[in-house]
Amino acid sequence: MAEKATDGSLQSEDWTLNMEICDIINETEEGPKDAIRALKKRLNGNKNYREVMLALTVLETCVKNCGHRFHVLVTHRDFIDGVLVKIISPKNNPPTIVQDKVLALIQAWADAFRSSPDLTGVVHIYEELKRKGIEFPMADLDALSPIHTPQRVSLPHRGLAQQGDVSSNSVSSMLSTLPNTNPRDDFDMFAQTRSSSLADQRKDVTYEDPQALGGLATALDVRQQNTGGKGEELEEGVTSEEFDKFLEERAKAVERLPDLPSPPSTEPSLTVNPANRKKQERADDTLFAL
Repeated sequence: MAEKATDGSLQSEDWTLNMEICDIINETEEGPKDAIRALKKRLNGNKNYREVMLALTVLETCVKNCGHRFHVLVTHRDFIDGVLVKIISPKNNPPTIVQDKVLALIQAWADAFRSSPDLTGVVHIYEELKRKGIEFPMADLDALSPIHTPQRVSLPHRGLAQQGDVSSNSVSSMLSTLPNTNPRDDFDMFAQTRSSSLADQRKDVTYEDPQALGGLATALDVRQQNTGGKGEELEEGVTSEEFDKFLEERAKAVERLPDLPSPPSTEPSLTVNPANRKKQERADDTLFAL
């Protein structure tokens, strides 16, 4: 599996394979030793530096996601000095990117395991290299993730892969986390709000308020001047709802008028009392006098 994860034909890191290797290391008795053996085989004397870089990435991922059993083997002097330091020796003349990767790993592990007595082999190698004048690359504190493995929990491989190598995040992966928004939706909503505001105001106006009528007329005049008399709203005139409301207000006004005597019935009466006829005539005279 380590050979497949470090195959030089890969276009990029295979994080699924990398995390499966971590699972095997954590869940099997011989997993740590088998992984170290496979990585040594890929790193020792390999002039295909693409495969070397993939192997170093697998190694870094395993250190960050595996436990103490694997850390003991990785930080041992035999592995650091016999494998990693040998990769960057002058006689091999590796590319600068490979040198920086190896030195960055040694420096990060020395800082992380300095307080662990059984993991200080890497610390001694780090101090020796500094005394020899080896310049280590500047550590990117923002890109480094801590090398303190928590208790094993069930996490998706995708999440563990991001923990294994923070610097591997690409611009496309960051863009995939933004809410899929369409700016045109916001513009259309704004346009609909603007176009419906005047119509809503017209619906709310009551025609019994002269000031409201005046304000509405002024607003319509201003809008007609600005738009050149165009637009569906200006051609509508008074809506049927407004006209019905007007008739309703007129009917209420009529109901509030004082009651007037009803006109005399045209139907023939059976018996007419002369005294009653005179009273009716006086009432009619009084009405016409008003």
